[in-house]
Amino acid sequence: MQMNLEGLVEQVVSGLGFELVDLEMSPKGRLLRVFIDIERGVTVDDCATVSNQLTRVFEVENVDYDRLEVSSPGLDRPLKKLADFERFAGQEAQVRLQMPIGNQRNFIGVLAGVKDGAVILQTEKGETALAFDEIEKARLVPKF
Repeated sequence: MQMNLEGLVEQVVSGLGFELVDLEMSPKGRLLRVFIDIERGVTVDDCATVSNQLTRVFEVENVDYDRLEVSSPGLDRPLKKLADFERFAGQEAQVRLQMPIGNQRNFIGVLAGVKDGAVILQTEKGETALAFDEIEKARLVPKF
């Protein structure tokens, strides 16, 4: 069900001209959180549009849930796809690996793009290549 759901949500969201950044489900699938983005920035109206469309599609597809939340990914946007690491090159990011390299699992640095399936991060210790497959979680670090 989850794989189908993600594909379904992706189809609806991209069909409306948005990017699906992330989809979170509560353990029993009662709460669905959909994070969308668009080049110009997400508005409240965008969230309402996507929410209304998803509600209609879920009805037709018999998707069982209690609550749907649609929002922008925020300034600390999660980085999920390899393309995200390319797109946000030059920005600071926080990356957590599944397994430590040496004794380090958390890295903070400036994204320097992607090379051979690895995310390149400029840290204070220099350039570090982190295998994309090994990344557990990554998000932008907002600048205020």
